[in-house]
Amino acid sequence: MCTVIVAVPESAEGVVRMLAVRDEDPQRPWQPLGAWWPEAYPGVVGVRDVRAGGAWLGADPVRGRLAVMLNRPDTLNAAPGELESRGGLVLESVSGRPPRDPRTAGFNLVDVAGATVTVTTWDGDSVGIEELVPGVHMIEHHDVDDPGSARISQWLPEFREAAPAGGGLHDEWWRDWATILERSSHLSPEDDAAIIRDNRAHGYPTLSLLACVASVSTEAADVRFAPLKSPGEWNALTFVPPVQPE
Repeated sequence: MCTVIVAVPESAEGVVRMLAVRDEDPQRPWQPLGAWWPEAYPGVVGVRDVRAGGAWLGADPVRGRLAVMLNRPDTLNAAPGELESRGGLVLESVSGRPPRDPRTAGFNLVDVAGATVTVTTWDGDSVGIEELVPGVHMIEHHDVDDPGSARISQWLPEFREAAPAGGGLHDEWWRDWATILERSSHLSPEDDAAIIRDNRAHGYPTLSLLACVASVSTEAADVRFAPLKSPGEWNALTFVPPVQPE
């Protein structure tokens, strides 16, 4: 039940701004933002899922591309092991190959290419593709800007009010959005309007583990990472560039 907030610019020369919060089972091992696929995906950095080898979020800093995966309910009734990992779709999408015939569980895949942002959805029956119009949007596990989401209904107006205005690719633009994220943490993490979440009360074993911020243009992508010290519990976030694997 991850959360993505994205500001789409008015022109193709503008900069996309994104804040993404990852919810995952704390027992599932992962590696922080880094270049973990030097042979298969040279130049790509991402937050790596150790178990399946894919990424929750991936970016190509040189080519100005980024993708992030959110789970979505589906109509599938597959046994464990029958479906492919969704994390592989992130790496393929960053490489310019968005999914067309997925063999995975349901998802919302947010794909950024320069100043263009699209959301590809898969619910087990059909694939949908939506190009987002300029402005600030919020996505979780259903539709973009879903009015039925307590999280989106409560916080999207505030993110829109604090939308980043102009600035360069490497500006620390995210301070106002991080302030909203901190204010959202005053809710109980079990509250359905919470962004920093404990989803066990809703029947899922996932808690918020980390956040990323990104700026993407046609020329480059700047993506940074900040972990939460304790799953589902807010702490002040210091966003840092990708690590360099040994």
